[in-house]
Amino acid sequence: MSVPAEQFAALTTLPGVRHAFTTRAVDIDVHADKAEALRRLDEVHRNVRSAYGLGDGALVTAEQVHGNRIATVDCLQQRDVCFDGCDGLITNQRGVCLGIYVADCCAVYLVDRTRDAIGLVHSGRKGTDLGIVVNAIGSMVEQFGSRPSDLVVQLSPCIRPPHYEVDFAARIVATCREAGVQTVHDNGLCTACDLERYYSYRAEKGKTGRMMALLSLSVVRDQ
Repeated sequence: MSVPAEQFAALTTLPGVRHAFTTRAVDIDVHADKAEALRRLDEVHRNVRSAYGLGDGALVTAEQVHGNRIATVDCLQQRDVCFDGCDGLITNQRGVCLGIYVADCCAVYLVDRTRDAIGLVHSGRKGTDLGIVVNAIGSMVEQFGSRPSDLVVQLSPCIRPPHYEVDFAARIVATCREAGVQTVHDNGLCTACDLERYYSYRAEKGKTGRMMALLSLSVVRDQ
């Protein structure tokens, strides 16, 4: 089954990690507000989860309020759940699928290469200014004993100059390096530049769909 999604080379080689980033579902009309657009895309997103080995457990999402709060998922969830008041999620639980929605903001994937620990963050202009990615790194250090030098960070496609006045993706990369992360990947893709592939809130005047970033530690660690 062909599904609208892509993966990042930097994450596909990490053992025990599953991930995906959904792309535009061309056959679905998403000219609507966010809630309705997500309702229309729900089946597509579920199919993507299934196709990439992310569909067995509950889906954990963040409310996404353009803040800098990180929620820790410290146990398996019996059903899909959204954590209120946060824009980032971290966990060391296998079988928990983290999800973040974006349509110009950046989804930032964080994976500890040496420990069972991952994070997924929604970081646009405001969240970046508030230091949300650094907060996520700090939370992984505090909660799971992660070391910044052991983290792999991957940025999703997001809006960039000249389509946006601030290059917040470059700032995310810089702050990760300042925090001690040595492995930071950014493919440099702009959502507003490729509307056949991605949704863009700004380019489409707020009436559009959302890409979904997905990240999980598989139930059985790959060798």
